[in-house]
This record gives sequence, C-alpha cells and structure tokens, in this order.
Amino acid sequence: MNLILFGPPAAGKGTQAKRLVEGRGMVQLSTGDMLRAAIAAGSELGKRVEGIMARGELVTDEIVIGLIEERLPGLDGSGGPIFDGFPRTVAQAEALDAMLARRNSKIDLVIRLRVDDGALKARVAGRFAEFGRADDNPTAFEQRLVAYNRDTAPLLPYYREQGRLTEIDGMASVEDVAAGIDAAIADAGV
Repeated sequence: MNLILFGPPAAGKGTQAKRLVEGRGMVQLSTGDMLRAAIAAGSELGKRVEGIMARGELVTDEIVIGLIEERLPGLDGSGGPIFDGFPRTVAQAEALDAMLARRNSKIDLVIRLRVDDGALKARVAGRFAEFGRADDNPTAFEQRLVAYNRDTAPLLPYYREQGRLTEIDGMASVEDVAAGIDAAIADAGV
C-alpha cells in the first residue's frame, strides 16, 4: 500500500504514521525527519537546509524528491510507504506519481487530517517549550503554516480528482483519528 498522510505541520501525521508502522509493517517516510537527521549528522545536505528550515521555509522540490527517490528501492517487501510531509506541491505529487509508475505502482490512498490553525499554534508552542526544536519556534511555525496553506492547498483537488482523497477530523482524539484512518484503509480495499 502507498499511503500519503496529508496535513499541516503538527497535525498528528507522525503519531498516526508510527501506529501504522507498528500495526501494518509500513515504513514512514517523513521528509522532515530525514532533513532533521541530515542536519544533526552535519552532512552536506544538512548544512544546505539548516537555515531554510530554521526560517520555516520549504526545502526545494529537487531536494525532497531526491530524498524520496533514494529511499523507495529499500521498501520492497515492507507493508509499503507512508509519505509524511511529502508531497507538498503539485510538482512533487507529479514527481511521486512518475517515480511510482516506474516501479509499476501508484498512490493508493491520501488521508487529509483537517485541523484548526489556532489549535496547531498552541500545540507547537507546547512542543517547542518541551523539546526546543528550531523549526517549532512560534515565528518559524507561523511561516511553515503559511507556506503549507499556500503551496499545499492545490494538492487537495489534485488527489480529489483522482478519487484518492479521504478527509478525517484531525482535531478528534488520537484514538478516533486512528479509527478513521483504519476505516479509510478498509474502504480503499488495499
């Protein structure tokens, strides 16, 4: 199964992806986690993206597409990828479709977690106070949210027209969101 978890930063995609990894043997491909790991490792890529992410800006399509393309071959035999934080633009979605087509595959389901921006800001402020992640500071998060809403909104009709989009109330409890995701997967018949 090829699944996209779609929603703004701090919407709960990571929490739900971890549950699917444990319960279904899927592999979470979080571009945010991959980029933060590159920064922590001090790699050349990490040095290139550190300032971009600290300002709350989006990393270029070229970089994130390359990250995903590098990881796809290693997923054979797993329960499939959960794309978390990717794609963020129509160009990335088209690149993902092309990558998967070369592997005789496709996106099976896109799950959008609908959330309230104000509640997200409060959630991130708490996360920043607890963990101090640079891209969670309130100013950077505000920029990330603006970029998400501006650049990612066109993906909704892109996937809706393909009949792959399911929307779930991301403000519900973790358990209710999980139940909604499980029902969407069952309905998709994958």
